Amino acid sequence: MASRASKETKLGVIDLFSGVGGLSLGAARAGFSLNGAVEIDPHALSAHRQNFPTTIHLSESVSKLNGAQLRQTFELANGSLAGIIGGPPCQGFSSIGKREISDPRNDLFSSFFRIVSEAKPKFFLAENVPGILNEQYDHIRKKAFSYVKDTYELLRPIKICARDFGAPTTRTRVFFYGYLKNEMDCLEEENFKPPAHIEPVTVGDALKGLPLKIKPNWQLEEHGWRIARSQGRKYFHVRLRGNIPTNVGDPLAVEKMINESRASGCLGTLHSKKVAFRYDNVECGKTDPISKSYRLDPKGFCPTIRAGTDSTRGSYQAVRPIHPTEPRVITPREAARLQGFPDWFRFAPSKWHSFRQIGNSVSPILAERLLYIIRKALGD
Repeated sequence: MASRASKETKLGVIDLFSGVGGLSLGAARAGFSLNGAVEIDPHALSAHRQNFPTTIHLSESVSKLNGAQLRQTFELANGSLAGIIGGPPCQGFSSIGKREISDPRNDLFSSFFRIVSEAKPKFFLAENVPGILNEQYDHIRKKAFSYVKDTYELLRPIKICARDFGAPTTRTRVFFYGYLKNEMDCLEEENFKPPAHIEPVTVGDALKGLPLKIKPNWQLEEHGWRIARSQGRKYFHVRLRGNIPTNVGDPLAVEKMINESRASGCLGTLHSKKVAFRYDNVECGKTDPISKSYRLDPKGFCPTIRAGTDSTRGSYQAVRPIHPTEPRVITPREAARLQGFPDWFRFAPSKWHSFRQIGNSVSPILAERLLYIIRKALGD
């Protein structure tokens, strides 16, 4: 079912496979209007709706959609769609997964490009894991690109580490960008290089201002609202509290942040005394031999936060990093900061779904920088 939203604008975008909204937030902060979001996971869709309350939301498999449906559902006239963005499922291509050629989720990568060819936006930006570039997936990429190669100028895949764009994580992903030459300025791979004077943000920088002492019995959503301050003046820190686009943000979360300096998601984890003792003795930058949890180094960067598996694949929780100074794994709010989300951004009430949403997302810090480059190429 689709929920009604705001009117179209000339710089409207649609986010396919939107998840909780990392790319969506980046687009909104870059100056685009998020006309629509498509997401089949009900928990991710619910959280996305909280953070983007005026966007039209559609719960449907992208494989069952076409360009005409998108234009009708999201109330887009011909020529009014600036871009289609999205991160098709990557589990079938990931180096930590089974990498099965027959994984049905692999076909959704082609579905993204098929819809682009039908909806005809001025540009598209798709994100995936580096594993998709492996030779064994050549046929999948070839099929996907066949939909757009005669119409769009398609750049070579661009591999980007979020750390190089001001996020506190080494998460590395591949972006596929294409555009209509007669609709916007030419962009090349060179345009998407990291900013010349990037301000590195370490784990310690990112976590400053969040509570250190998290009680294990803080298990319910209402327990997770805790004092969260922004301590720094870097690009990253400014975006923890500021730059809230029009019609974006859950009103309750924004109010609590502004009036009380509170953020959600500071939830505890029940560790046995034996596990807590073991975690307390793991050195920063090292891994616990039993749980395989990595202890974050406050002077370093966070490795890729994993999402775990969904209910169709056993609902396994991903291994969570250990806090740099406390004998516990990190909270959802700490994970959100390490991924580059602002303190007013909300996730699912449960830790499991929160971590899935954060682990599956594009860093909004990175997304904003990339989409701002594209926004400038569109001109006025």
